[in-house]
Amino acid sequence: MGSPEYVLTQHAREVLEKRGIPLEWIERALAFPEAVEKDRVDPSLEHRLVRIPERGKVLRVVVNPKPHPMRVVTVFLDQRVVL
Repeated sequence: MGSPEYVLTQHAREVLEKRGIPLEWIERALAFPEAVEKDRVDPSLEHRLVRIPERGKVLRVVVNPKPHPMRVVTVFLDQRVVL
């Protein structure tokens, strides 16, 4: 299975650069999430989570999976989550 098709919103591009998150990590979370959660506020969004051993945290990638390609809305390293 290859990397899923996706586009980054302007906000997602900005936070990737600001937080030093490589695209490889995004693609890992999209292709092989360890957990998928529904957004608590917007039912059209999903949170895809994957461990990032390099940082000792979990990467949370918030996506809208409905359009093709899916849209990555935001991304952050979440230290509150344990997988």
